[in-house]
Amino acid sequence: MSDITLLVLDAEPPPRLGRLTGRARVLHANDDTLAEQLPDADVLLVWDFSSQAVRHAWPGTGPRPRWVHTASAGADHLLCPELVESDTVVTNARGIFDRPIAEYVAGLVLAFAKDLPGSWALQRERRWRHRETERVAGTRACVVGSGPIGQAIAATLTALGVRVAVVGRTARDGAHGQARVHGQDELDELLAGADWVVSVAPLTEQTRQMFDARRFDLMRPSARFINVGRGQLVVEADLLAALERRSIAGAALDVFEQEPLPSDSPLWEAPGLLLSPHMSGDIVGWRDALGEQFVEFFELWAAGKPLPNVIDKSLGYVPGAGAGHVSPSGD
Repeated sequence: MSDITLLVLDAEPPPRLGRLTGRARVLHANDDTLAEQLPDADVLLVWDFSSQAVRHAWPGTGPRPRWVHTASAGADHLLCPELVESDTVVTNARGIFDRPIAEYVAGLVLAFAKDLPGSWALQRERRWRHRETERVAGTRACVVGSGPIGQAIAATLTALGVRVAVVGRTARDGAHGQARVHGQDELDELLAGADWVVSVAPLTEQTRQMFDARRFDLMRPSARFINVGRGQLVVEADLLAALERRSIAGAALDVFEQEPLPSDSPLWEAPGLLLSPHMSGDIVGWRDALGEQFVEFFELWAAGKPLPNVIDKSLGYVPGAGAGHVSPSGD
């Protein structure tokens, strides 16, 4: 048996880690037992990416895992000050959700433009009412978030004929066929000219509640807002107010400040709002893909090779296409 101890913060169904049999001692934790078990682990797999337990359980000093991997794109649920300041390497599931989320956003754009919710509502009422719908080609989108998911969204919408501007932390030229990235200083101007505003930014102190009343007021009355990033990027009360007074034409939320969304939330009845339960990236087989990715990363780590998807803990996300290095010996 290997002397490497892998601790899994569990969720149902558990990850398939059969390929690691005999190569790691696999232990399992939940929110209540994580703090006690962390000091004995070399590696922590955060399979339950909805849990906040790591932030509360991470030891400030003493033994701790040398590598933490989260089975999610975001890492804000992990990054407490103690973890940020430690020498532990953190990786994420970058690459798994890019295309599925891009397809989901494209589906929402088409659903809005072609009034598919209206057709479904009329069908249930057995009403025959002809309408005209909107053309997607030639419209403008502002995608806020320039990582792989944002770039995949840009490419998919471009294929539909949408003119897309991508906004990131800093401006940079597009590379390897990717869209050029506009800086934060251009965001307000781009919002004012967009038919579609897509939020897919990572959650940081700079992006928290970035979509507030002021920014909704900048948008066109015909604009639609789509959030597939993090719920905390949006001031939900301000979005609700914008929808109720029809200052924007509609919105779609796949993520929320509180999940599950409470049954008494006014968002359920908001005019022009499509809701989905944090599922934009969850295609059939997504859990298997996450497990396979982790095993591939583990094999690299155990061999002392560079790990992909290393998060810059001071930023809260993977910067560019960079990779860090960590090995079992801590080299």
